[in-house]
Amino acid sequence: MELKRLTDPASPLFAPAMELYGISFPVHEQRLDASQRRILGDEAYHFDLLWAEGAFAGLILYWEQPDYFYVEHFCVLPQLRGMGFGSRALELLQAKGKPVILEIDPPRDEVSRRRKGFYERCGFAENPFAHVHPPYRRGAAGHDLVVMSSPAPLTEEEYGRFAAFLNGHVMADVFD
Repeated sequence: MELKRLTDPASPLFAPAMELYGISFPVHEQRLDASQRRILGDEAYHFDLLWAEGAFAGLILYWEQPDYFYVEHFCVLPQLRGMGFGSRALELLQAKGKPVILEIDPPRDEVSRRRKGFYERCGFAENPFAHVHPPYRRGAAGHDLVVMSSPAPLTEEEYGRFAAFLNGHVMADVFD
């Protein structure tokens, strides 16, 4: 498996990637298409395709900072889930030598508990910080999420830097 960075929305791979994005996340957790297209030009943003066995297998959309990676969105094609593609993609990112931060829904139902278990098996730890992800849509409210990090929990200072970057940079261009 490899990660292939997509930087041009005119690429023929952009439409199928965005189709997967659209079916993988609730609307309130998705960037508007115009925002997604604009941030492709941000040097810190990686719109990476998971490429396995010569074919598109999923997405890992993340932000690179000097001292960590923040995974904003991550998904595998439905027909490939449960086959190890997700854990291999995370291993590729973890192998780059920086901590990895991501957010998940609070583990309140079977699906969210399984998702948390998956990340724990991949070496992620739950962080104790109350965390509300800012809204992606005008008029929408932020939503409670659990911050997970690998290889270890974040310090309060590290969490503060991440939250400032999320609110000040990642979410700066979500509305049209």
